[in-house]
Amino acid sequence: MSSFPRNLIPRIVATLAIVTASVGSIATAQSEGSANSDALSQGKEAVATLAGGCFWCTEAVFENMEGVNDVVSGYIGGQVPNPTYEQVCGKLTGHAEAVEVYYDPTKVTYEEILKVFFKTHDPTTLNKQGADEGPQYRSSIFIHSAEQKQIAERVIKELTDAHEYRKPIVTQLEVATEFYPAEEYHQDYYRRNPTAGYCRAVVATKVKKFKNVFPEKVKQE
Repeated sequence: MSSFPRNLIPRIVATLAIVTASVGSIATAQSEGSANSDALSQGKEAVATLAGGCFWCTEAVFENMEGVNDVVSGYIGGQVPNPTYEQVCGKLTGHAEAVEVYYDPTKVTYEEILKVFFKTHDPTTLNKQGADEGPQYRSSIFIHSAEQKQIAERVIKELTDAHEYRKPIVTQLEVATEFYPAEEYHQDYYRRNPTAGYCRAVVATKVKKFKNVFPEKVKQE
């Protein structure tokens, strides 16, 4: 009788560990998705996770939107736990710069948030927004529930059918994995640094566009 090759045991153990971790991630995403869907139906605070280039821009836009309670800049969609800004910029962790938008679904809908998202970044360039280029700047919607997925697909189809853009929309729909808040100096960056060069040249332009296109959705101070 031939004996079991011992040199395969470490590989089998490693494979089982990866499978176990993957199953755990899926279960966690499903659990969070169910909770977020319940929030939508019950009118509690809900969350939308969006990546549309530099998170300074996306954060600044949604901080000005009526019904939004808070916006957190961070990293999602990668393989390295607790990544730093430098690691993400190195393009090796797989993360996207993204924001978690916490909102009141009795005041603003997920669909309205997505329409602002599509209008304030270029969804036809997957890994590029202006001069910012790389997978960390990808256009992605991180899905928390089946309901969010259906709404996102419908919005993309409506924009496509309306020929809103000259090129096809390439925004990805990704399952929301663990979100890692970015370093403190990234939070509320535009509000803290309105005169910084990038803020004046890029962020301010997007905020102004949001206010011009969606005046009825601008938060009243």
